[in-house]
Amino acid sequence: MNTAVSDVAVYEPDVPDLPAGDSRKAEFELNKLTKRLRRLTGQAVVDYGMIEEGDRVMVCLSGGKDSYTMLDMLLSLQRNAPIRFELLAVNLDQKQPGFPAEVLPCYLDGIGVRYEILEEDTYSIVKASTPEGKITCPICSRLRRGILYSHAVKRGVNKIALGHHLDDVVGTLFLNLFHGGKLKAMPPKLRSDDGRNIVIRPLYYCREVDIERYSAARAHPIIPCNLCGSQENLQRKKIGQMLRQWDVEQPGRVENIARSLANVAPSHLGDRDLFDFNGLKIDRLLPLAQLD
Repeated sequence: MNTAVSDVAVYEPDVPDLPAGDSRKAEFELNKLTKRLRRLTGQAVVDYGMIEEGDRVMVCLSGGKDSYTMLDMLLSLQRNAPIRFELLAVNLDQKQPGFPAEVLPCYLDGIGVRYEILEEDTYSIVKASTPEGKITCPICSRLRRGILYSHAVKRGVNKIALGHHLDDVVGTLFLNLFHGGKLKAMPPKLRSDDGRNIVIRPLYYCREVDIERYSAARAHPIIPCNLCGSQENLQRKKIGQMLRQWDVEQPGRVENIARSLANVAPSHLGDRDLFDFNGLKIDRLLPLAQLD
């Protein structure tokens, strides 16, 4: 990964809230945190060519801390970047029981952001299609992705922004290693299989601890998920606990792992499609008689 990752703050376990007693100190700490997130977001956008002049970016909002923070960072980038691009916030109302449908429209109206709410009852499909005791994420994410990708094409959007951060990237790496037998993580930029959409992850360099503190300070109206958020046996949660424990015991380890994803040596792995092992030859071969 780019050297910008070295700017990411090392995870602090049980991070306290931003100071509330001294309003000036709290404002100073929030400004410092905001600048770090803006810098890292801007660096990721530049490093991977995520946003270009004239782009129409669909910002996928789930109602969680990550997507709220991503929207804030992209709005800041839109105001200050030397290029012009459009933002369209989109939320998929999956008809989960008790979903507070008024929260996001109220929030987005309040900050003056253009948005659309899509309504699709994927909740019933997921519950009906998932055996008891099994995780709902595979079916849910596949349905959600299909709906959002199709809507992007319908709206003439050429970039889809997702709120995954550095911890998600590293966590996905270990999920694939432990359970999929693959050396694979989340890319910062991806073309969909059908070639119709480009997915970007502007928070690619940002640590979750910073996002948590920022979102809490901004008092984002968080909407919990009643599907994946209610499953305590998720392997991703277990991987997250492992990463947090590493942050306590070996600060900087997670960042180093993230850096390794952009510092790959194919000749030191074992994928024959990435490196021609069969074609390896020495430059010259001396007759045995000349070696005496």
